[in-house]
Parts: sequence; C-alpha cells; structure tokens
Amino acid sequence: MYRRLIATLKEKIWLRISGICGVLTPIVAFTCIFLAIASWPAFSWTDNALSDLGVQEGITSILFNNGLIFGGILALVFSSGLPVLVKEKTLTKIGTVILVFADVALIAIGIFPETARPMHFYASVAFFMFYPISMFFYVAAFMQMSKAKTAVLTFLIGIAASAAWIIQWAIGFGSGVAIPETIAAFSASMWSLVMGFKMLRQASQSNR
Repeated sequence: MYRRLIATLKEKIWLRISGICGVLTPIVAFTCIFLAIASWPAFSWTDNALSDLGVQEGITSILFNNGLIFGGILALVFSSGLPVLVKEKTLTKIGTVILVFADVALIAIGIFPETARPMHFYASVAFFMFYPISMFFYVAAFMQMSKAKTAVLTFLIGIAASAAWIIQWAIGFGSGVAIPETIAAFSASMWSLVMGFKMLRQASQSNR
C-alpha cells in the first residue's frame, strides 16, 4: 500500500512536470523563432529556410539557436512523461524512442547551424522525418486504448507534418523551405500543447 502511494505520487509529479514542459516547448521555441525573424528584416518566407536565421550575426542567431536548444530540452522532458500518460506499453515505447530522436535532432539543429555541415543537414532531416513517424505509433497506441478522438487528432497532425514536405517536393512553396518547416513545426507544437494539457489534467485528477 505504501509503495503504491509513493509510485502514484511520483507519477503525478512527473506528469505535472512533463505537462508543463509540453506546454512551454512551443511557446519558447516559436517565441524565439519569431523574434529572430523580426530581428532580420531581409528574411523571406518563400526564399529562406528557418535555419538561415541561425547563421546571421548578432541577436538573430542567438535567439534562433538557443530557442531550438532550450525548446528541444523541454521537449525531451515532455516526451519522457508520455509513457505515463499513454498506457499502451509496446507502441508507446516505440513512439517515444522515435520522438526522443526527434527532440535530440531539434537540439542538434541549434547546436550545429548551417555552417556546420553536414551535421546541420542530418539533424534537420532527422527532426522532420522522425516526428511524423512517431505520431503514427501513437495513433496505433491510442486506437488500442479506444481513444478514437485523440488518435484522429494525432493522425491529422502526423499527416500535416508529412504533407507540408510532400507539397514542397511536388509543387513548392518557393525556393526556400521556411513554409513547410513552419507547418511541420506548428503541427508538432499543437500536439505538444494538447498532450501537455492532458498530462496536467490527469495529474490534477489523481489528487482527488
């Protein structure tokens, strides 16, 4: 009985910490990205990549690179709480491992700007590839748990993150890739927010 109470308390605390990080991740990352864009008037949504911000002089690169690094660290903490929230063990473990790879890749994008080749390229490809793949494992996990609404939401987010790049390759938003990067990152942010609030709600319910 005592051990169960301790385990429940630890679970509640970790859910709360992970949930807070899930909510903060997109706030920190996108705030820094948009501030970096605002600090570089020459930025073009159709002609640049977001990573071009990371090699500009002064505050622009500082905001962008550190925003990705800190956002990625928060995302790692958030991801570590998902197995507590999503109880389907096998699928959730696989999805979480892949999502952690995406989080590490996000940090690496900030550490290795465009001038650090080929590390930057590998990190960027890894992030935008691993994230949607992880979503489809969570879709299967939510279906196993009979959480159809969350499964559909997760599926649509995974599709949006993938479709942005398919459209870029097939038609193109412009000579740069800032638009598909933003669509994919925004999709990831929406899922992080939704799951973060679910974690916080479950942590609060466990108090009752």
